[in-house]
Amino acid sequence: MPKHRRRVVDRNLLKRRLREIGRTDVLPALREAERNLDVLVRARREAYGVDYGALRAEVRGVAEVLCSEKLCLD
Repeated sequence: MPKHRRRVVDRNLLKRRLREIGRTDVLPALREAERNLDVLVRARREAYGVDYGALRAEVRGVAEVLCSEKLCLD
């Protein structure tokens, strides 16, 4: 049985997609909002079945919350 019930190709594809979304969307948004944060994304099993657009929208939604002025991190 493959690790996490997924093939290595599937795991690497998801990892590359999340890394790209972080590089192109999340980190620039955090920099612009002047938020110095470390971000860890942990994908659930359902993430393997989601297309890139939906995955990007979900991660960007979380990034918007992190960048919002209403969020109190102190």
